[in-house]
Amino acid sequence: MQLIHLLDEFLLELKISNKSERTIKTVRNNCTLFIKYVGKEFNVDSVEQLNRNHVKAYVTYKQSLGLKATYINNIIKNLRMLFNYLHQEEYISTNLMKQIKFQKESKVIIQSFTDVEVSRMIKVYSNENFLNSRNKCIMVMLFDTGIRNSELCDITMKDIMENAILIHGKGDKQRIVPISPYLQKIMLKHEQKRALYIKERYEQEYYFLSQKGKRLTPEAIERVVKVCGEQANVRSDIRCSPHTCRHTYAQMQLKNGLDVYSLSRILGHENITITKRYLQSLTDADILALAVKTSPLMNL
Repeated sequence: MQLIHLLDEFLLELKISNKSERTIKTVRNNCTLFIKYVGKEFNVDSVEQLNRNHVKAYVTYKQSLGLKATYINNIIKNLRMLFNYLHQEEYISTNLMKQIKFQKESKVIIQSFTDVEVSRMIKVYSNENFLNSRNKCIMVMLFDTGIRNSELCDITMKDIMENAILIHGKGDKQRIVPISPYLQKIMLKHEQKRALYIKERYEQEYYFLSQKGKRLTPEAIERVVKVCGEQANVRSDIRCSPHTCRHTYAQMQLKNGLDVYSLSRILGHENITITKRYLQSLTDADILALAVKTSPLMNL
């Protein structure tokens, strides 16, 4: 049976399983490139012609391009998903990915903003008008909740509760993040400016709106954070992005004593392994300070 047709069937299964559009798109791209490769290099276009050496050759080819281990591992992960499905549906008798191992990844130190940089960044935007109050609220919310860029864009007015926000995360999974008194104050100021600016002219479903009253895009949020970083004189080697704000939130929470399990739930991670990466980025001094702060006898 044609590989491309089986891929279409698998993608439909992902859609039925309520996988996110982003996941489906990534799987489609990675698996399509694999199918094109084996077709061009080995003249293979059906699942019956495939063998494990074809998969190994593709992984080796990707390595020769100088791609990072994390990138190649994502490809292997997507191919495993496809072949697990093919094996489960009995299109193949042997799972070709069973002996394909993940690449060893180098330890990555997660970069984040310093406390001083965060303090400067949340002061860049004022509350003098709608756009400035909106941008200030965006920065404070990113730093104070650790939500993703796309999640921030998707917040609606009805998602805002008295002391928490309903977040629509990956794979349509929902979770609650708390609103601190500091964030609540900034949100109230923004909502006042928002109400005066919008009046009855624009749609009001989404919490953060563009100058024309439309839902903000992730690209627009990226620009807000980038400009903020430039004006706050953030170090040039630090990427000023919403995801760096998320990294910063996670590390600050760990330093403040929040346990990794609670942090994982707040961040919306699928498993705690992802969250543990933030622990690896803490310095020995951070760990010692945290141990003193949480000393059993000091807190009797």
